[in-house]
Amino acid sequence: LTGTSREQRAFQYVLAHAIPGDPHHILQTFDQWCYHCEHLSCVGPDKGRIVERVLLERAPLRVLELGTYCGYGTVLLAQGLPPGARLYTIEGDPRHAAVAEKVIRLAGFSEQTVELIVGPSEEVIPRLREKHGLTKADLVFMDHWKRCYLRDLRLLESHQLLAEGATILADNVLFPGAPHFLQYAKTCGKYHCKVHRASLEY
Repeated sequence: LTGTSREQRAFQYVLAHAIPGDPHHILQTFDQWCYHCEHLSCVGPDKGRIVERVLLERAPLRVLELGTYCGYGTVLLAQGLPPGARLYTIEGDPRHAAVAEKVIRLAGFSEQTVELIVGPSEEVIPRLREKHGLTKADLVFMDHWKRCYLRDLRLLESHQLLAEGATILADNVLFPGAPHFLQYAKTCGKYHCKVHRASLEY
């Protein structure tokens, strides 16, 4: 009715209530909106704790996020990066990317720390090394279209963009589900697999 998207309405709420430059408070404000106003398919606080734990364990210097959406996961990842690390995040929808850009900068992250790349992942991934300077990713967070998970993992492999011992963290592989991705990860012999049990966001 307002003529603005759900994502834009969420950002207006965050802009009005969150503390600029405080990533943790920005995520909390998003959570408040999603619990009490409108649902957004952000990572959310429950699964967010899994992401934070993996970041703490791995301390990755080069992180790739597939599916920026509103920037919630991006801020979550960026606030857990070790000093000198860099995050590359890819969003296919320009409208979502426009919201995410504002959220990321509101949280206090510069383009030196977080680079937002707009375009379909299957087109961006092959250009990551030459155009964006990502040689190898230590951690990949997949939170885009589930049907793209396997295709994009194979693209990362074929373009040799995964560092030795890299971690792939993939959201919602059981529901809505990414069965082909899961089967490949379990049976191809390249990965050790662990399923983290969690609720759906909010």
